[in-house]
Amino acid sequence: MSFIETCLSQWDMNRSRTLAKLEEIAKLPDPESILGWRPGPGRAHLAWQFLHIGITEELFATERLVGTVPSFADLVPRFRGGSTPDDNIPSLDRIRDVLDASRTHLRQTVSALQESELTVIPPAMKERGLNIGQILQLLAWHEAHHQGQAHITLNLWKVRS
Repeated sequence: MSFIETCLSQWDMNRSRTLAKLEEIAKLPDPESILGWRPGPGRAHLAWQFLHIGITEELFATERLVGTVPSFADLVPRFRGGSTPDDNIPSLDRIRDVLDASRTHLRQTVSALQESELTVIPPAMKERGLNIGQILQLLAWHEAHHQGQAHITLNLWKVRS
């Protein structure tokens, strides 16, 4: 199995955990309210965690790896890294749609890469000094990181006073 195939496989496993967390929320009373719950003032709500995963993947699938314009122009500014979570909470269906579409875009971009390109630093990542191989690893870590934040946020919601 190539490095790229290994990364794609890891991403599939990570996504299964993210979608399982969304399904857990969907089974609770008033999931839309839960998606908007914050563990403290100014902290990210569950919907932000999930859409941040999708928007980050969309950004890498497009502008960061191949220099094209990302989809979801309405969501990119709201859910990209460094954004401040607002109170406009997307539905479970919208979150699932973004996760699905952005993953499809990312898989298409990455599947077109060659192993020989893993050490290339894309122009958009020159300042950060990340090559394609490191980016693929970072993306695996990124989803697990935010899925974990969603997990703890949901647990905090369950025990809130």
